[in-house]
Order: sequence, then C-alpha cells, then structure tokens
Amino acid sequence: MKDKREGKSAINAGVREKLQRLKGYIQSLGSALIAFSGGVDSTFLAKIGYDVLGDKIFAVTAVSPIHPSSEVEEAVNLAKEIGIPHAVVDFHDILEKEEFKKNPLNRCYICKFNLFLKFKTIANEKGLEHLLEGTNVDDVSDFRPGRRALKELGVLSPLLECGLTKEDIRILSKKIELPTWNKPSNPCLASRIPYREEITHYKLTMVEKAEESLKSLGFSGVRVRHHGDVARIELPKSQMIKVFEEGVTEQIVQKIKSTGFKYVALDLEGYRMGSLNEHSVERACHV
Repeated sequence: MKDKREGKSAINAGVREKLQRLKGYIQSLGSALIAFSGGVDSTFLAKIGYDVLGDKIFAVTAVSPIHPSSEVEEAVNLAKEIGIPHAVVDFHDILEKEEFKKNPLNRCYICKFNLFLKFKTIANEKGLEHLLEGTNVDDVSDFRPGRRALKELGVLSPLLECGLTKEDIRILSKKIELPTWNKPSNPCLASRIPYREEITHYKLTMVEKAEESLKSLGFSGVRVRHHGDVARIELPKSQMIKVFEEGVTEQIVQKIKSTGFKYVALDLEGYRMGSLNEHSVERACHV
C-alpha cells in the first residue's frame, strides 16, 4: 500500500510541475492570441492563459460549415465564463478552395494553414506577439499533417511544449472546475468524410445533423462517417448496448435517414480516433 500511495503522490507532483512550467511558459510570451475551439485542450489553455496574462491574451473561434454550430455556441459561452476577451471569426471561405474540397491526404494542412493565416493577421492587427493552439502530447501519435502548417506559421503549442498529456489536462481541468474536463473530443466535420471524396456543404450538414440526432438520444463521443448513401456510426463500446434497447434502433434509423442517408450501419469496432486514416495506403507519406 505504501508504494502505491507514493506512486500516486509522485504522479500528482509531476502534473503540478507541468502546470507550473506551463504558467511560466505563457508568462514569458508577454501577449498572445489563442485559437479557441471550446474543447478540453483549448479551454484549459485559455483559462490558464487568461489567469497569467489577463487582458494581454485574446481568444478567437472559427465559424464555418466544418465546425459544428453547437461547438461554436459552447465556445462563446465558455469564453464568457472564463472572462477572456473573445471573437468569432468567419471561415466559410474554406469551402471555396478547390484544393480543400478535393479532400486530399493533406486536407488538414490546407485547412490549418488558411485558418491560422487568418488568425495570425488578427494577432498582428491587435499587436499580440504570439499565436497559440492546444495540441497536447497525445495528439502527435495520430496522422496530423496540420502540424506542418502550424510550424510554417510559427504557431506555438504550449501544452505540447510543456509535456501535458490529455489525461493531465483533464485532471487539471477538473481541479479548477472547468466544465470541459470530461468533454469528448470533436474534431472538424470534414474528418467524417473519407479522403479523396469531395467535401461539400450538403455532406457536412448531413453529418452534423446525424450526430446531433444521436446526441439527442443520449449518446456521446459519437462519430457518423459519411460513405455515400451509408452513415457508419462509431460509438464508444460502452454505449453500444443502448442501441439495442427497445425502440432505440428504430429512432436512430429514422433520425439519421431524415438527414439524407439511405442506409445506417453500426461499426462494431466502435469509436477510435482517426479511423479513416487506418486504410490509407499513403498514411506514412510526407505531406
């Protein structure tokens, strides 16, 4: 028992040390603009950033067809709760870019470069010295070509630089009573469409409505992958049994078909991050 107690204490001390490192890192920046999605990571970063820099930090949230409207609304409310100065930035023009619409393997790079270029312009206009975003240590294990865009534009990732994992961030978020501490991740809607299949406003709307309908039935951490006429549902395995409760299957089918899909399929492997990357033969290429 003694060893277990000591191990737990050491882990807590390590997390506290990372938090102090993060505060020092942000303090050294002087001023910053933060890309704020309202997710676990950016909310934590915004809260710590505001605690450290006060009115010398500013948050921006993008609104576009690839960002769920419910997430934008939540980001606005979270910014008010934190107290951080905040603005919503229009990014609808991403769907006007043919290179993005074609949905290549480096789709995320194209999106991130255009988005953060817009954010960087805002930072310059406001006289803010740095541009921040919420990548953490665990994020770098997945296929993320958008990281290249961040490097090219000089965007800083304080959580990653200070060694914070997703679990660290959830623990610390809970401690400082952020409502996002146990929030499921929710990347942009374009990630629901397989590579090389055209990204359209209609497809994105179908996916968003389908996922919202599942949330209305009590599901969380859900993904609806767009495969033409087929909606492939990914759920955490712990929630799969709920699908087969009396009347629930029928409600799921009815709600999802009402969004435009003809067929509804449940992926028995369950939700896993980046599932559309799994069978891409070029996943390991440099993009």
